[in-house]
Amino acid sequence: MKKNLSVLFSLVVVLVLFVAGCTNNSPTAENSSSDENDTSNSKEEQVTINLGYYSGGKSDEKMQELIDRFMDQHPNIKITTQSAPYGQFFQKLDTQIAADEAPDVWLSDGVLVMKYAERGAVKDLTDWINRDLEKEDYYGLDFNKDADGKYWGVPQGIQIGALYYNKDHFDKAGVEYPSEDWTWEDLKEAAAKLTLDASNKKPKDEGFNSENIQQFGLTFFSITEGWFSVLKSYGGGILDDSLNQSIINTEENKQAFEWMVDGMDSGIITDPADLKSFQSPMAVFPSGSAAMRIGIYARVLAANEAGLNYDVTLLPKGPDGKRFSPVIANSWVINDSANDKKAKAAWEWVKYWATEDEVQKEWAALGEAVPVKKSVANSEIFLNSSDTPENKEAFLESFDFAGTLDTNAVWGEWVAKFNEHAQRAFLQETTIDEALENADKEVQEILDEFYNEE
Repeated sequence: MKKNLSVLFSLVVVLVLFVAGCTNNSPTAENSSSDENDTSNSKEEQVTINLGYYSGGKSDEKMQELIDRFMDQHPNIKITTQSAPYGQFFQKLDTQIAADEAPDVWLSDGVLVMKYAERGAVKDLTDWINRDLEKEDYYGLDFNKDADGKYWGVPQGIQIGALYYNKDHFDKAGVEYPSEDWTWEDLKEAAAKLTLDASNKKPKDEGFNSENIQQFGLTFFSITEGWFSVLKSYGGGILDDSLNQSIINTEENKQAFEWMVDGMDSGIITDPADLKSFQSPMAVFPSGSAAMRIGIYARVLAANEAGLNYDVTLLPKGPDGKRFSPVIANSWVINDSANDKKAKAAWEWVKYWATEDEVQKEWAALGEAVPVKKSVANSEIFLNSSDTPENKEAFLESFDFAGTLDTNAVWGEWVAKFNEHAQRAFLQETTIDEALENADKEVQEILDEFYNEE
């Protein structure tokens, strides 16, 4: 009876709209039974979807331009938006997901895609991707693929790691620029020649003060732009292929930590205490206070704004020749609670973003991310734009040895726990052995608590 009344109501609404002479811009009731069950509606019938994204700076205006253009091309789809600065956006999103009030489609930080997938918040996009996208045309699609081969998102823009270096600092010190053949030991040797204390003394000079550094050889912080690349290139890491078992307490990780702790102890590499003296950990390189940094593509913006004379190259190799570059595929995901009609409309937006070259080119011009579409990433607009760095090919070459940050449903929790123990080792408040042993135990407890309950 309830369904019949709903259908009758829908027919009445359609009749009223017809008599009133409404255009195809007139929305129908979003939650009517026709929205849920009718997949062959006329082109005049409109569906409204809510799109969420984290906002910031000049990208907001461009995002709205692209949304407006999409609606011009798809007159039966209306998009409303929800945006906020990064932290606020994802905090609110978690609350909305719990209340079943999340946007129909949203831009997810790449490290969170698997969290939403494993917690049942987003749709499996495998069939649509297989049907509508030529997978070999894109960077990053596989970074949203789980162990079963299912795809949970489509990249909006790619962040991938590289080695940044300040050419002026190298020139002044008479040190050759980094090469693609560098190992981490080569980097440390060069970094020692580029490190200066408050008295302009270098580590090998008599009276050098490692506690008062004005120019560091290398700066890094966090998992993404710090220790993860070092661990992986040394043959170590955090989780195994199942992503629910810790592999922290290994000889390979110990060797990587010995390299990092030695560099910090000698004043060559910033340690957590050093970073606190800056406005943010990201400010060390653009301020000119470090000769090199491990950084993702987005860091070109701050370096360019600071007017640095810099370039980028591949991250160094480990002792056995292994190289690793961290990658984050910030991606569009579709709410698993969205009804069929809204989900299909949301997919039209995702497909528009991924397949339209002009959309990709305009977003690439902002300089915030590596374009998803390979044809655009390898085009003049990305590789030969007037902005530095000159060697943007390094970001594309890094895809050959790129990997995710062992992202899973409890990524944020285990990263925080690992960071606690890593920082104690970096500050020499505990031994490396103790830090790795304790991190291994406590990270595994986090993993077991989630995965053993499923």
